[in-house]
Amino acid sequence: MIRQAKGKTPRRPAPKKPSSNQKDPVGVYCRVRPLGVEDKECCIEVISSSTIQLHAPEGFKTNRNGEYKETQYSFKKVFGVSVSQKELFEHVAKPLVDDLILGKNGLLFTYGVTGSGKTFTMTGSPGQGGLLPRSLDMIFNSIGPYQAKRYVFKTDDKNGMEVQNDVDALLERQRRENNLFVPKTPSSRQKLDPEIADMIKSEEAYKVDGVDEDSSYSVFVSYIEIYNNYIYDLLEETQEDAIKPKWNGGGTPLRQNTEFIPPQSRILREDQNHNMYVAGCMEIEVKSAEEAFQVFWRGQKKRKVANTCLNRESSRSHSVLIIKLAQAPLDADGDKILQDKNQVTVSQLCLVDLAGSERTGRTGAEGTRIREAGNINQSLLNLRTCIEILRENQMCGTNRMVPYRDSKVTHLFKNYFDGEGKVRMVVCVNPKADDYEETLLVMRFAEMTQEVEVARPVDRPICGFTPGRRHRNQAFKDELSRKLEERGGPVDRDTPSVLSHLVLNLPPLPSSELTDPHDDITLPRLIEALQNRHRIRQMMIDEYSKAAVAMKSMLQELDGNLKSNNNFIHEQNGKMLEKDKIIDNNKAEIERLEKKTKMQEHKIDILQKTAKIYEEDKRSLQQELETREQRLLRELSEKRRMEQRMHGVVTDTQLKWEKECDRRVNAKQLEMQNKLWVKDEKLKQLKAIVTESKTPGRPDPPPRQTQPKRPSREERLPAKRSASPSPLPTATPVRPLHRRSRSAGGEKWVDHKPSSSMDLGTVLQPVIPNAIQVSAPSEKALSKCDRYVLTHQEVASDGEIQTKLIKGEVIKTRGGGQAVQFTDIETLKQQLTTVPSRKRRSSEGKASSGDQTDGAWTDVETRCSVAVEMRAGSNMGPGYEHHGITKRRKP
Repeated sequence: MIRQAKGKTPRRPAPKKPSSNQKDPVGVYCRVRPLGVEDKECCIEVISSSTIQLHAPEGFKTNRNGEYKETQYSFKKVFGVSVSQKELFEHVAKPLVDDLILGKNGLLFTYGVTGSGKTFTMTGSPGQGGLLPRSLDMIFNSIGPYQAKRYVFKTDDKNGMEVQNDVDALLERQRRENNLFVPKTPSSRQKLDPEIADMIKSEEAYKVDGVDEDSSYSVFVSYIEIYNNYIYDLLEETQEDAIKPKWNGGGTPLRQNTEFIPPQSRILREDQNHNMYVAGCMEIEVKSAEEAFQVFWRGQKKRKVANTCLNRESSRSHSVLIIKLAQAPLDADGDKILQDKNQVTVSQLCLVDLAGSERTGRTGAEGTRIREAGNINQSLLNLRTCIEILRENQMCGTNRMVPYRDSKVTHLFKNYFDGEGKVRMVVCVNPKADDYEETLLVMRFAEMTQEVEVARPVDRPICGFTPGRRHRNQAFKDELSRKLEERGGPVDRDTPSVLSHLVLNLPPLPSSELTDPHDDITLPRLIEALQNRHRIRQMMIDEYSKAAVAMKSMLQELDGNLKSNNNFIHEQNGKMLEKDKIIDNNKAEIERLEKKTKMQEHKIDILQKTAKIYEEDKRSLQQELETREQRLLRELSEKRRMEQRMHGVVTDTQLKWEKECDRRVNAKQLEMQNKLWVKDEKLKQLKAIVTESKTPGRPDPPPRQTQPKRPSREERLPAKRSASPSPLPTATPVRPLHRRSRSAGGEKWVDHKPSSSMDLGTVLQPVIPNAIQVSAPSEKALSKCDRYVLTHQEVASDGEIQTKLIKGEVIKTRGGGQAVQFTDIETLKQQLTTVPSRKRRSSEGKASSGDQTDGAWTDVETRCSVAVEMRAGSNMGPGYEHHGITKRRKP
């Protein structure tokens, strides 16, 4: 049996959204908090309306070059310590509220280290309302007259919005008011909390221009917090504390005290348009700014805050207030809301107060605070990572996956970075010196965020109904009320009540009861009454016909005026289209110039960074060059000192050996004189004996051996002093294997000395008689000679230069050329002599023999009488053999 393959579930295709090729960078603003009373040193300076400069505080750790440069950072707008909340709202949040009314989304979040004023910037204080209350006030100031009745718009729990008629809305209101589990929304007439009263002054109110009057609006707010990467609904009445254990009915914990149940949080879901939303989050419909802010303040009291060393009320979670605006067009009559879900436009503005990054070493956090700080820092790190990858993908053309799902903050707002609305960030900084390192990291993140571009949201489609419907409907109602008032009819009532009133104004009918068949009074009276009522009715019909004709003529006149106005509007629209084309062309040119300017600025930044890198390299190379020059000077001075020291040692050694040689020569002369004196005495005695033997009367003595002849006076004089003592003939015998060097023979030589050879200034120089000196061997020179020698110089292992004479024989080849066959090598090497030890060598007392080792003649005294020759085939090196006559030492 063939098993059918299991098919995969097809993936739901993404909805086709209108593409927008235009992109806007993320708007990054900077706000500087005033310096505290206890803080003395400031490390931030506002240079211009868009630039700040950071100074390294005193005592801060320096960099490699031993100094810290002052760094500058640019923003879209910089707000100093004297900037009011009103001015901040006008530049930052007001454009987002304008887009919200026009059906576009927006995201605004505050970022900075702990204690930098983020919560004050977002919420404010009494009399100094922040961005959030001013945004709510501006929304309701703009849509106040055009709000729909409560519960006409209804959320469908899937991030969508439905429209109900008036009857369903009334039933929904009754159901919610009777339901005890649904909390009642605070009324705008109730007394506000004194902590939030008078947040905004009346003279500081703003209003959006160009609101669509032919639509009805309704505002919904929801307030959540992201604590330890869990999402909690702050507007839910039954929310449990996330860090307390749950208890059962018996009063005992479900688990041990050391084990806590994981907190139950809301989850993120994706709607049919692939937008992220918090499932099950309570959305409350509000009808005024006071009511909306009261709802916000109720959730603000549940937000997680704690006291740390750096902030008395430090936010321990990220809070998100979502303002959702639903709008739907009116029908063709301009009286009721169009009952079509596809015509409902939902836009939202998210105001995010991020918790500040902090170092546990500075905040003194322990236990739960450490876990909170770790989760806060991790979520902010994920946000920086997503921004960095987005920037890399846009600038380098890569397609790396952005890790939105690593954190709830980035996962919730991924649609905004994908082009679902404008994104703006307010960077709050504290100028005190203790926050310098954290402020540097914040500045780098802000600088990187400005380079991320977000697709510009497209405008919503325009409804096909005639504009001005609400105004015409209201004008018709006002005119009808005026006419009815002039005729004494009911004003501002419904049509059935008007008809009943007209019926009551007719004359009453007489009694029509007939008791007698011959009654001639009742019927004529009834006929007369009916005729009278008919006449009155006809008069009313005529009057109403005249009024209808007048109304019709007036409507025709109004229609004519409307047509003329429409024609005029059409003409003006044509002119406006032409102007729009010109404006579009100008915008395209401006965008082209902006792109060109941005590209040039980017190139300038790259060149500046490259120049900075080159300057740093130049500075490091100069520093290294100076270091090497100093080291070279030290080595040169050390070398001079060494030369002077060695020169002194050589001089001392030379003087010492000169004295020793003089002493030995004198001793030898004295010894020889003593010997000569002894010989003279013996000769004198012999002469006396011979003389006595030749006297007469004495027999001749027997023949003796011939005595040596007495030397003359000149012969007895001591020999001249030589540089080195002559070896005695009775000393160590010369080895019979010594041969004369063949270089001194009668052959003709080719003396090859390369031009790179150095003159070492040695006493012993290789001189070859009967030789042709060449710098490069040639066939002509080789043909005239029998022998060849090459002078080669190289560096020995001890660092000294040694000269080698490589000798060979010139052999004629069969082809008529010459070849060189190398036979042996002679070496000339310089060595630095050392001062000999005064100790007696162990080999001095031994008798000399022909089999003595090299250690017996390696001292300084015997090396003077040693001849060195190299012979091919020797075991001691290339052609090495020695002959030496050791000098007899004085016992």
